[in-house]
Amino acid sequence: MAETQKLRWGILSTANIGMAKVTPAIQKSAHSDVVAIASRNGDAARRAADRLGIARAYGSYEDLLADPEIDAIYNPLPNHLHVEMTLAANAAGKHVLCEKPIAITAEDAKQLRGARTDRLIMEAFMVRFHAQWHRAREIARSGELGEVRAVRAVFSYHNVDPNNVRNKADIGGGGMLDIGCYPVTAGRFFFEAEPLRVVSLMERDPAFGTDRLASVIADFGGGRQLNFMVSTQMVPNQSVEILGTKGRVEIIIPFNAPQGLATALLVDQGYALDASLARREIFPPSDQYTEMAEAFALAALGQGTLPYGVEDAIKSMQVLDAIFESERTGAWAAVKAG
Repeated sequence: MAETQKLRWGILSTANIGMAKVTPAIQKSAHSDVVAIASRNGDAARRAADRLGIARAYGSYEDLLADPEIDAIYNPLPNHLHVEMTLAANAAGKHVLCEKPIAITAEDAKQLRGARTDRLIMEAFMVRFHAQWHRAREIARSGELGEVRAVRAVFSYHNVDPNNVRNKADIGGGGMLDIGCYPVTAGRFFFEAEPLRVVSLMERDPAFGTDRLASVIADFGGGRQLNFMVSTQMVPNQSVEILGTKGRVEIIIPFNAPQGLATALLVDQGYALDASLARREIFPPSDQYTEMAEAFALAALGQGTLPYGVEDAIKSMQVLDAIFESERTGAWAAVKAG
């Protein structure tokens, strides 16, 4: 039997999301092999490598990028380094899976248009690879919900650690860039369209300067609306609903679907307001990070095609830009394409 071809990964930093969630998930991908990890601290890199069973550890990002036996990079660095290090990895001939948001602004993201096109660059929205999201969109497409008019979402957690990168405004911290990008992705994914304009209301932490509570309405045209609330200093909570003229779909735990466990969604025709008569669909255990890594690996190995690339990431950033513009002006802001 022929040996399975594998994409050889290098992990750019020992960031917690990579250590706790993404790197172990990549290691479970059938067409992936994590061969190296880097940190600006060599001892930290070695400890991380030992913890995850990774062969090579580098004390600088540059050394990892120079390794000719690495095909792809996972970039979970702080937001302000996403574009810079993604471009550096691309120039070194590596494919790049970059954590969201891919940039801090759309103009920052547009630098990626100058990258080598013979190497993949994708923003790591793992939710788009989970079966529950694909099934929810399939139901919306089917007409079972009638005319789909609204997507509604909530995403919140509580984090007041001043040393956490999410609470550092100067390097891209704040709720909108950290988690607001997920409801934006949900609206674009389920409407299969781009919003025309947005309006937002934000409240900022007086010490951190970051947006800690925000509400947004996005107009997708044709009477379609996305509305969502995100917060970095409220009780942990998350939900996504797709609402139509005849029914609704609710994704249970839409963003942080438990890794390796079964998940569910509800399909509700409104027969009972407490949803007691809703249909519950169960999905077998899966890991959305592994599904994402496997899709990326197959595409990089020439055995598949990724549905998302640089242009998709720029479109997402253009929506986020408009949300911040609305905060500044107190009015509707157009989503600027181009």
